[in-house]
Amino acid sequence: MIKQVGKPFVLRGINQICIIMKTKFIAFVSALLVISSASQAQILKGGVNFANISINNDGDVDDNKVLSSFQVGISGDIKIVSFLYFQPGVYFTGKGSKTQSGETTDATYYRATTNPYYVEIPANFVLKTPGAVKFFAGAGPYIAIGVAGKNKVEGKFLGTSFNSEDKIEWSDDDPTTLNYEEGAGYGILKRFDYGLNGIAGIETKNLVLSANYGYGLAKLQSGSNSSDDDKNKHRVFSVTVGIKF
Repeated sequence: MIKQVGKPFVLRGINQICIIMKTKFIAFVSALLVISSASQAQILKGGVNFANISINNDGDVDDNKVLSSFQVGISGDIKIVSFLYFQPGVYFTGKGSKTQSGETTDATYYRATTNPYYVEIPANFVLKTPGAVKFFAGAGPYIAIGVAGKNKVEGKFLGTSFNSEDKIEWSDDDPTTLNYEEGAGYGILKRFDYGLNGIAGIETKNLVLSANYGYGLAKLQSGSNSSDDDKNKHRVFSVTVGIKF
């Protein structure tokens, strides 16, 4: 009886945490969109991601395989001075990686694909050359929140095949609680990611071609804050095409 009475209160508490998280994130996105609407131009972007995950403390990837994904979104272009611009944005972007041990022709092999999707908010400062055709380069931080994704596993063990496909589980972490992570657990990804961007490209009056590298600083696994399990972080190289309007 005690469990039956307490359960609704627990569920209401979880719902309240989720509502607070969503409200804060929506407010932040809305603020950036307001900034974008006040800019000299908006850029609708889309492109391909080549994602991976580091496995060493020094940030290297080593044997992980690149996972192809995509991104789409919008950014603003706010002129600060003649050669310096601020470019906030909001993107839906895919990250992750592929790992494999052995070959499909072997009696025993293992292949896993992690493909999470995030709503990402970059805030880049960009330098531009003068002229009708501009070259640009810049950098800045980003934050992101995980919203969807799948883990796929397949392989063979002594000739017997196995496979599975599951939705990614996310923690219910509230980033304002710095020393506590809600909903943490083994096999669960941290919902919030953050890191640094580097961007370069060329633009004309109507088109923008760019290359971007996202260097994640947040470890992916939820749970403890121990330095023993903080090796896995996002690394994403992307190529995008944008239309200015």
